[in-house]
Amino acid sequence: MSAVLPTHAASPAAFPRLVAFYLPQFHPTAENDAWWGKGFTEWTNVTGARPLFAGHAQPHLPADLGFYDLRLPDARAAQAEMARTYGIEAFCYYHYWFHGKRLLHRPIDDVLASGEPDFPFCLCWANEPWSRTWMGDEKQVLMPQNYSAADDEEHARWLTAAFADPRYLRTDGRPVFLIYRPSHLASPAATIDAIRNASSREGVADPYIVLCDGHEAGADLRVRYGADMTLRYEPQLSVLPGGLGPMPSWRRLITNVQYASEMTSRLRMFDYARSRSLMRDIESVGPAIRTVLVRWDNTPRRGERGIIMTGATPEAFGRELASELDRPDWNSSGTSLMFLNAWNEWAEGNYLEPDQAYGHAYLEQVRDVLASHIASHETRAMVRA
Repeated sequence: MSAVLPTHAASPAAFPRLVAFYLPQFHPTAENDAWWGKGFTEWTNVTGARPLFAGHAQPHLPADLGFYDLRLPDARAAQAEMARTYGIEAFCYYHYWFHGKRLLHRPIDDVLASGEPDFPFCLCWANEPWSRTWMGDEKQVLMPQNYSAADDEEHARWLTAAFADPRYLRTDGRPVFLIYRPSHLASPAATIDAIRNASSREGVADPYIVLCDGHEAGADLRVRYGADMTLRYEPQLSVLPGGLGPMPSWRRLITNVQYASEMTSRLRMFDYARSRSLMRDIESVGPAIRTVLVRWDNTPRRGERGIIMTGATPEAFGRELASELDRPDWNSSGTSLMFLNAWNEWAEGNYLEPDQAYGHAYLEQVRDVLASHIASHETRAMVRA
């Protein structure tokens, strides 16, 4: 594969910096062995999925990269090369820290220790408890999430070492660090201060702290918690009618017909483009970095309790990415960063990696939309000149 995007310098407004969320749960761990069975990885859910209605495309199976194991350097290198080729600037690894205990850390530890692949990355602290029912339901907690000032200090020291890596994603020289659920922290401002203070002590540039609004849709989290920027996270399932919480079958039937043109009461189904429209229509306050959801079908994890976004095709995703870049406020943060969710959330049906149904089509949309956006910007600049 060869890169086709422009390689010349472009102004921040002309050249978006695309960052893809990256799930590291593609290798076995002792904890997952105990909780889910020997050898469990994300592929376990993926390959166990079955169609739940006529025309339901399950299971989703990988193409070029195969059923990779993220303990293997070659697998991580192949992902990085593929992402770079199609115009993605960095991976944002989900980072799991539970009061000094880390989970799913093998891939990023190997990346930090080896210096390979030579591809930018940042971290998003997924600070929720782990449970048997996924999606933040704390009824059957496997790994609780507790907080303390002493733990903030320990965590900050670990983060500062990662921030110092020359590959770490930066904006204006500052390492970008995301917190998924700031409202869950015991004292968000104190945690943020601990991270800043540790970086200062170690001579690392002040981190650029971004807070995800997945559970506080539309809020200006910079002001609320003293961070640098808000991330308009997707998916915002709470804005979908009945997207979260129990729903009687008759209501599911009405909703599925209304929002997905599907005559069924068994599942929760929403048209992809319409779902994104509902997410974009959330009234927002203040500047933010934006996210574009790739697609969604989490029935491999949730079965008939899952949510399926119908009409999710490479072309539909390309249109959504283009429409996001056409927004006059797409770069209201001034960072030129835009996040794609996700690179490899296979069990949520939410991934850019090649599969057996579409091949490289989703990645080709990224490449083509970026090239078109840059060309359009340069044309307008020439006209103004």
